[in-house]
Amino acid sequence: MRQRFIVLSSVLFVSGVTVGGVLTGRFLTQAESEAALPAVVETAQRIEAPARNIQRQSTLNEQINGSNLPTFADVAESSIPAVANISSRQVVRQRSLFNNDPFFRYFFGDSQGFSGYRERPSLGSGVIVRSDGYILTNAHVVGRQTAGVTVTLSDNQEYEAELIGRDETTDIALLRIGADNLPAMLWGDSTSLRIAEWVLAVGNPFQLNQTVTLGIVSAVGRDNLGVARYEDFIQTDAAINPGNSGGALINARGELVGINTAIFSDSGGSQGIGFAVPSNLARRVMNELIEYGEVRRGSFGYVDVRTLNPQLAQELGAPTARGVVVWRIHQESAAAQAGLEPGDIIVDFDDSPLEDGSDYSRLLSDAEIGSSVTLKVIRDGQHLDFMVLVSQARPNERTRRQ
Repeated sequence: MRQRFIVLSSVLFVSGVTVGGVLTGRFLTQAESEAALPAVVETAQRIEAPARNIQRQSTLNEQINGSNLPTFADVAESSIPAVANISSRQVVRQRSLFNNDPFFRYFFGDSQGFSGYRERPSLGSGVIVRSDGYILTNAHVVGRQTAGVTVTLSDNQEYEAELIGRDETTDIALLRIGADNLPAMLWGDSTSLRIAEWVLAVGNPFQLNQTVTLGIVSAVGRDNLGVARYEDFIQTDAAINPGNSGGALINARGELVGINTAIFSDSGGSQGIGFAVPSNLARRVMNELIEYGEVRRGSFGYVDVRTLNPQLAQELGAPTARGVVVWRIHQESAAAQAGLEPGDIIVDFDDSPLEDGSDYSRLLSDAEIGSSVTLKVIRDGQHLDFMVLVSQARPNERTRRQ
């Protein structure tokens, strides 16, 4: 009886400790978890199956010793030389602390010597994409100036860079330095990326040169983030911090699959949500900047579209809330000339289904200039097809969407 009581008391004590830990929500630190967890796991396994525990422990020891763990050391070693440090000085307007003071504004006015301009250093990363000196980075890293951009290579050699062109729509810029036989990064196919595939981010966060972080592809095709006009981002949990902008996102084969561009963060540092411009898009932008000095994009003329929502779908007689609604349209635009009218619901763009306005803008921008595309439209419950001629968008022209 006494033995049963002791056993029962022990069980209740262990249960109480376990429940208490759950209710208080206490998380072990790394040191605590390394010290405590193996003993608990080992004890539980020994009670259930001693022989199997020995086998598992042996396998675990082999993995810890490194025989079965994946390594990206060779990939990183071959990729690091192709990532450069980018520094520039951007001129920004500075407002005085007194500008919002009614007393000083009363005596000195709004523009009497209390505001001006200052130089702000900008630091980021860049990727050598051609051995003859072409380097990709982000447009926000180099700013709007055409001079004063310094590129520092992995061997600490510094070069003044020429700005070949910048594309704010995708946040991509192209530089060139006066050097040859540079270690260029191999191009990868970003469309072949799969969710949970290993990727490495290489860059210079917080001026810490040649930093490599490891993660996975968390998602692809991210848009509506408010980062750029043209959004088709790769999302990754590889740590990306200030200074990583313009750096390389590479796959396990050491191929460039993205240009690291932005992070989602409440603190300003990495929280495991980073975004990269896909390499296929960055390569297209690069080729356009080299050949034309700008990025040419398709256009139908002025067309204001809005993403379809359940309420609009019901009012317009659409079967589902998928596609975009033509909200306003210029009568001389190619879309109007083809027959589109306000209230039309575009559900398909040249055999590509549309989910929202971001899909529409991206497909239109990528459409070949001078070609004709087929738009599938729902009008008053009827399905119609329209052939629309794609023209080149005028400078600063932007397809409006909401």
